[in-house]
Amino acid sequence: MSSFIAPLLNGSADGALLLLVAMGLALTFGQMGVINMAHGEFVMAGAFCAYLTQQVVSSTKISIVIAIPVAFVVAGLLGLILEMGIIQWMYDRPLDTLLVTVGVSLILKQAALQIFPAQGVPVVKPHWLDGQLPVLGYEWPLRQVFTIVLALICLGGLAALLKYSAFGRQIRATVQNRALAETLGVSTRSVDRLTFFIGSGLAGVGGVAVSLAGGTNASMGAKYIIPAFLVVVVGGLGQLKGTIIAAFAVGISMAYLADWTTGSMAQVIAFVLIVVFLQIKPQGLFTVRTRGLA
Repeated sequence: MSSFIAPLLNGSADGALLLLVAMGLALTFGQMGVINMAHGEFVMAGAFCAYLTQQVVSSTKISIVIAIPVAFVVAGLLGLILEMGIIQWMYDRPLDTLLVTVGVSLILKQAALQIFPAQGVPVVKPHWLDGQLPVLGYEWPLRQVFTIVLALICLGGLAALLKYSAFGRQIRATVQNRALAETLGVSTRSVDRLTFFIGSGLAGVGGVAVSLAGGTNASMGAKYIIPAFLVVVVGGLGQLKGTIIAAFAVGISMAYLADWTTGSMAQVIAFVLIVVFLQIKPQGLFTVRTRGLA
């Protein structure tokens, strides 16, 4: 039983990490059509925010809790600067956004190497995450439980924002028909900026969770950017429920594959399965339903 439960629980935690990163991409890529290859560096920024917060706040009991909103704001501001400085001129040129954000990614990595040691800096796990939670004979690390709870809280907040707030309605209106939304008085530029801020901020929150799992370094975002893009595509562009299912499916599948083979082989097999799935269903798990002309 433990051989079945362990990959399931570990994979769920990995899926939660992917979800934290992919939720931001579901907004900036899935809903706005921007291919932001610097999204992984916003994850890195969130991780370094966790380290810097611990340098300022001596108590490790509360430093991680404080680091979460700090990382959200810092990564969100980085995304906002990127959108206002570059992306706003390229909304109709997705391939150009790909090339430009690759350059931004390299710049941010080099900046991190200039500021922090090349081997990275450690983030100390608070004492209340030291224990384990017994689940059917398996001792589940509380750090992984915290990651899942954090992902679910962010998911609930984002879903409520999109469904019940005026801003969420403005996002949906802008995505479906930008010109018509503008005629109804929606400031689509403000919507774009705030959407980019929230999407990038969620990546920063993901960086805090990632730092607890593996510390920090300048290249840490590269580990998550491609899987996160694949999660958004498999789930269906602009479909948050699809992103949720795909993130946990990929995380759990890779955990079982790694248990049966090796970590590197598990990634290869998972990517092959994703490619096969997209050949069969290129629109992803869910699509936006629209009315067609008879």
